[in-house]
Amino acid sequence: MDRRQFVRMGAVLGSTVSAAAGAVAGSGNALAAARPASASILEAGVREQQQQMEAGKLTSHALTSQYLARIRHIDKAGPRINAVIEVNPEALKLALEMDRERTAGRVRGPLHGIPVLLKDNIATGDRMSTTAGSLALAGVRAKRDAHVAAQLRAAGAIIIGKTNLSEWANMRSTQSVSGWSARGGLTRNPYALDRNCSGSSSGSGAAIAAGLATLAVGTETDGSIVSPASICGVVGIKPTLGLVSRSGIIPIAHSQDTAGPMARTVADAAALLTALAGVDPRDAATRDAKPVNYLAALEQGGLQGKRLGVARNFFGHSVEVDAVITKALDVLSAQGAVLVDVEVPNTDKYGDSETEVLLVEFKTDLAAYLKEYAPHAKVATMADVIAFNREHAKEEMPYFGQEYLERAQAKDGLDAPAYRAALANNDRYARAEGIDQVMQEHRLDALVAPTGGVAWLTDFINGDHYGGSFSSPAAVAGYPHITVPAGQVHGLPVGLSFVGAAYSEAALIRMAYSYEQATLHRRAPQFKASVSLAVR
Repeated sequence: MDRRQFVRMGAVLGSTVSAAAGAVAGSGNALAAARPASASILEAGVREQQQQMEAGKLTSHALTSQYLARIRHIDKAGPRINAVIEVNPEALKLALEMDRERTAGRVRGPLHGIPVLLKDNIATGDRMSTTAGSLALAGVRAKRDAHVAAQLRAAGAIIIGKTNLSEWANMRSTQSVSGWSARGGLTRNPYALDRNCSGSSSGSGAAIAAGLATLAVGTETDGSIVSPASICGVVGIKPTLGLVSRSGIIPIAHSQDTAGPMARTVADAAALLTALAGVDPRDAATRDAKPVNYLAALEQGGLQGKRLGVARNFFGHSVEVDAVITKALDVLSAQGAVLVDVEVPNTDKYGDSETEVLLVEFKTDLAAYLKEYAPHAKVATMADVIAFNREHAKEEMPYFGQEYLERAQAKDGLDAPAYRAALANNDRYARAEGIDQVMQEHRLDALVAPTGGVAWLTDFINGDHYGGSFSSPAAVAGYPHITVPAGQVHGLPVGLSFVGAAYSEAALIRMAYSYEQATLHRRAPQFKASVSLAVR
């Protein structure tokens, strides 16, 4: 989660498998349209890879082997993106099992045999560690899978590894560098290696941009899916809070945390969200997470007649980014959308209260996670993590400190009046008198705006340099947010955001897919050392 993003900028800030399987055939043309037929199999999407496996021209074992080889050549050698923190030693074995099931006539759904990367704060009950990038948890294996990992396994996906992240999901220091963790080092942007990937799902965004897997799962508290997705030129979906289970994910705050898809196309993100979403008895927030086949939303013409609120108070951070998004607005209009200039109200009224809620919940939620998923770890509380970092300062704090950890440790519990007041303030101004108000007043189907700025030069002295963000309203409200590639500035990707009311993922996917198919703006990275100012 990009905590400094809203601290520095105020409020302008970080079960359905079988149903989906039946829909894949009907959605095949839409899925296939998301990528040119000449693309390599590693850059191809879910549907294309499935078609190759169905035709006997590809196996999951071969596909997984090729991705693992690409990780070795691109991520660990070559340009050294450093997006993957750990490879699953059982990946090829799992791929063979899925191939045997396919041969026997059992195909679990659209993700059967498809390689997926998980952010390294998502527990896997296997031979991989789950660490949130911290050396305090290095080598610690979770007692069992997070619910999202279990969902993926049930869907037949191959978890081929874990991705690097901003340590503790960027909730460690006010001056931290996104994409850096003590365990994983720095993840670099595939579009310009001297630039940042944003965070905290830095590795997931960079890995998908670089073609290191078909799909990746990120997590977001405020900006951590949509920001790196935008900056790395991929699609990111932050779901409604409670659509995807939080159990087994190293937390920041239960009021805002969620996992979500990161993919090269809207179609692939929809397939992944279909598998991730669902009720989890361990997470009460998912009780309303009704099964939905998001592949059914992949329809052309999804913008016709839609009323879109252009959130003008999230423009103005970059003339060049605004120019890209202005062209995107022209496309939306040409596709039949009705554009209404609006301002999202009261965005300046929950910056401090959001911070209060996150700090209080971080302290409590982290201890609960460690007790349940990592009882054998050397740390059991926030205080233990702080002490570990001090004892291993050379490795853990060579560039920045742990101010957020220390501030969280100083907070009272969930029954503290200040916390309860902050939580109520967030709900009031982000929901009722925020997104809900502007959407109802103007009869909107969604809000649109630039997701954020372009990738900045990584700077270990001064920390991150954000160029605007549209993440906080949806993050604090717990509402869905989708970002789609909208073009480039000097060869660096820019994303267009769609934000809607709770559980409006299908509608947002329909609109985002229609925009994507009308533009096909995504371009694969070239792993350049730096950007050229001659490129517009």
